[in-house]
Amino acid sequence: METNKTSDALDALLGEASIPRLNLLTMFRLGIFQMGLGIMSLLTLGVINRVMIDELKIPALIASGAIAMHQFVAPARIWFGQMSDAKPIWGMHRTPYVWVGAILFTITSFVALQTVWQLNAALSPSGEWGTMSYLWALMLALVFAVYGLALSASSTPFTAMLVDVSDEDNRSKLVSIVWSMLMVGIIIGAIISSGLLKQIELDAPLEQLRGQVDRLFVIVPAMVLVLVFIATVGVEKKYSRYGSRSTITDREDSITLGKALRILTASRQTGIFFFFLLVMSISLFMQDAVLEPYGGEVFGMKIAETTRLNAFFGMGTLVGIGSTGFLIVPRLGKQKTALYGCIGVAVCMGLLIASGFVGKPGMLMGSLLLFGMVSGVLTAGAIGLMLDLTAAETAGTFVGAWGLAQAMARGLATVAGGAVLDLGRNLFDLPVLAYGAVFATQAVGMILSIWLLNQVSVQEFRDNAKRAIMAVIEGELD
Repeated sequence: METNKTSDALDALLGEASIPRLNLLTMFRLGIFQMGLGIMSLLTLGVINRVMIDELKIPALIASGAIAMHQFVAPARIWFGQMSDAKPIWGMHRTPYVWVGAILFTITSFVALQTVWQLNAALSPSGEWGTMSYLWALMLALVFAVYGLALSASSTPFTAMLVDVSDEDNRSKLVSIVWSMLMVGIIIGAIISSGLLKQIELDAPLEQLRGQVDRLFVIVPAMVLVLVFIATVGVEKKYSRYGSRSTITDREDSITLGKALRILTASRQTGIFFFFLLVMSISLFMQDAVLEPYGGEVFGMKIAETTRLNAFFGMGTLVGIGSTGFLIVPRLGKQKTALYGCIGVAVCMGLLIASGFVGKPGMLMGSLLLFGMVSGVLTAGAIGLMLDLTAAETAGTFVGAWGLAQAMARGLATVAGGAVLDLGRNLFDLPVLAYGAVFATQAVGMILSIWLLNQVSVQEFRDNAKRAIMAVIEGELD
């Protein structure tokens, strides 16, 4: 028995040694996928959100709640991750799932926009809500749920593939490059959206608004789909180490969802890190649902100008993420990097509130640039830690769990942002105080995140996960 185990381990080492190491060019190519997701995020949280709240005067809670449905279907991420672990398609564990999901989410984004127009048409001239308007609001939530499922089917296997193709010594560089490209996508999306929407003035006629936005939602998703194929074709076959690392890869039927969940829940560290990701991500993204309306209502900015706010945040995040994997993580480690990122975000929330009282768009843009930088540091540290807290045999399932925490948080953050804003409007006469309540809530959440992060231990996780995997294997042999 021991001889067989030694032989298997030797074969795995020899197999992994024969696989080429990921080069810098391929890291950037993989980043093109995340760049596409960054561009798509501008369409949902940027353009659709702004159009619904500011131009169509749909209540912020209803608008943000419908959009958030694409995050609330996040439990499917664990299933999609486990499927990519256990059920290869065309001889590949990750790439086919990435492609099919991308085709579906790009199509669904256009369907979501058309549903928004129907919702607006169902409202009475006075803005009163009736049966048809509520039905269209529910339909919009359903469309965003389908969008979220498609996004999960694509992004979860993609992130698992990052674990498969990298080693511990180059993973922080891969994280920096790939998530930097996400920010590049946000910047590009902001520039494209701003350029295509620049002809729209405040209080523009609905026909003009609809024509311009429809055109945006045809051009951009088609472009993103092409980027997804460019980013992923051939990478898994050449660089994946999944087969050599996994001790159960030759027995695909043994990686059932139940057994994968047993491994997932074997360590208390899984729960601690899950809640850290949840609280941290909520606190990081609550402003997503209110940032463009903040610029429009408090600073009097036009729709194209508020869309460009994402570019300042994106440029800051790009610098933060890009430098962290190469300069900060090697010196401080991933956990301390994330800790300092949490502190920085809490400080930046105060700057965003202060900029509203000053009322100068320049200060808002500068605050967003700094906020982006510290968010980049936090993101790179947390994602690097996340990929370390992943077992090779069930990488898709673990990535699905971490993705579930982040997606739940994004959904909760979107709804919470809208809800706190509505609450703030009821409590305060000044718009800046209503928006300030959102930013203050984020700062408090970051302080709680620091406490949770201090409880995380990578070594304890690895020891427990290894014992759980062996128990599953031995149970199968018995």
